Order: sequence, then structure tokens, then C-alpha cells
Amino acid sequence: MLENQILFSIIIPTYNRPQPLTNCLQSLANLDYPHNRFEVIVVDDGSKISLDTIVKPFQNQLNLTLISQTNAGPASARNTGANLAKGKYLGFTDDDCTLDPNWLSALENTFSKIPNALLGGKTINALPDNPYSTASQLLIDYIYDYYNLNSSQAEFFASNNFAVSRELFNQVGQFDLNFPLAAAEDREFCDRWLFSGYSLYYVPQAIIYHSHNLNLPRFWQQHFNYGCGAFHFHQIRSQRNETSMKVEPLRFYLQLLAYPLMTKYQILSKVLISGLLFISQLANVLGFLNTKLQNF
Repeated sequence: MLENQILFSIIIPTYNRPQPLTNCLQSLANLDYPHNRFEVIVVDDGSKISLDTIVKPFQNQLNLTLISQTNAGPASARNTGANLAKGKYLGFTDDDCTLDPNWLSALENTFSKIPNALLGGKTINALPDNPYSTASQLLIDYIYDYYNLNSSQAEFFASNNFAVSRELFNQVGQFDLNFPLAAAEDREFCDRWLFSGYSLYYVPQAIIYHSHNLNLPRFWQQHFNYGCGAFHFHQIRSQRNETSMKVEPLRFYLQLLAYPLMTKYQILSKVLISGLLFISQLANVLGFLNTKLQNF
């Protein structure tokens, strides 16, 4: 296959999740898009089991490469995949996501109009019966509503569903590997992208379904980690902008807790989800303060 035939390189970091990865790869095989126009790069970030048997059945259906590295986190794995990519554009997703068949078509259509923008798609919770997964996705939905009111002047997209020019991704500097946890490196990249003079654009037709299976301990740890990452993000941004460290105003959190009340869930579900969002922000604050104390 000639390199110039490949328009997209889809990069998937993975770690010890063979069944979700299988589902992800099956959705890629089902994309309604010419298979000679994209490649798939799976980066095994030090899984304890071999992924060869997972990947092999798909190598006859996809232009698929599996590469392994010592465990270093998803940001490092994404950069590893980007460094091997041949496509003009990089599409990032995660191993616990499945892609809508029109995902690449929606991205290509938008890139044809604004080739230098970072494009973010719509993420839908694939586990609606799991209250922790629902609350976690609703938090992302709220953040998108808060920061991306104007689709052509967006400020943040999560790295499980965005795409970018490979040339500009390398020019801006890839994902920052100084983040100690898998949290906020995508937020920092989006902020650095904007600081470099480029735009973010929301493409709601580029849909993925996220199967992030959570329970209360994992939910707490996830948002504690987000707080740790948030401290490093605000620290880096303040240094880049040469300003004092600033965090979101109080109204951000008050509006977040009220956000479930505007959904179509039944009242008990709304109260439960609002309570889980409160727990998420408590974990976030404790993670932020814990990291701040460690750095002083």
C-alpha cells in the first residue's frame, strides 16, 4: 500500500483490556469508509497478556499494526503511534470505545473545509445502566457544553475522540509526557494547540460509544487522578501564559451539580447522578490539593 493513499492513521493505546479492544477493532472493520484510505495502529502499553491473538483476526480486514512498549501511560502510547503513522491526519480513540460507521467520513468532510483545526467528536455513554459510567460521561458532556458553546471556537476535547493533522501534531509538540498520571494531558494539549494559534472545532456527527465500566472505587480513583492532572495542567498553563494559577470559578461547580436536573432522567436518577458528580468533584479537589502539597 502506497503511503500517499492513507488519509487517516487511527491510534489506539491499550492496556490489559483484550475484550474491549476486540470490540473496538470490530467497529473499525465496520467503518463505512474505504479501508485502503486508513490504517490502524494499536499500541500495547505493556499489557500482561499477549495481544497477538486479539489482533490477528483483524489483520485480513484492516491495515493494522500492533506495536508493544514498556508501560508508560496512554499519552506515551499515543505519541508512539503518531511517530509510526503514515496518514495525513491522526485519529485518536481508546480501546474501550466503538466507532460509529460514519466516524471517518464526518472527520474527512470537516477537514476538507478546515484542514488545520483540531476536530473533536461526540461521545455517548455505552453503559447507561451503570450510574458511575453515566455520571462520568455526563461530566464530560457538561464540560463540553461549558467550554465549547460555539462549535467553531471550542476549547477542549477528550483524547478518546479527536483528530488532528499529523504535521501540526508534531509541530505543536505531541502529548506532554511529564503528566504523572493518565489525566489532563489531552486538556493541556488542547490548551497548547490554542496557544499556538490553531482552532478546535466540534463535529457532532463523529460519534463514538464509550464503555467505561466503573464502580465506586474506580470512579473515585478516576476523578482523584483528574484532580492530580488538573494541578499540573493549571501549573503548566500559568507558566506558558506568564500569569498566576487560576482554576474554574465557583459557578462552574454549582452549574455542574444542577446539570443532571436538565436531563431526561427520572427524578431519583437525577438525584443519584448529582450526588455522584459531587463525589467526583470532592475526589478532584483532594487530588488537586494532594498534588499541590507534594510539589511544595
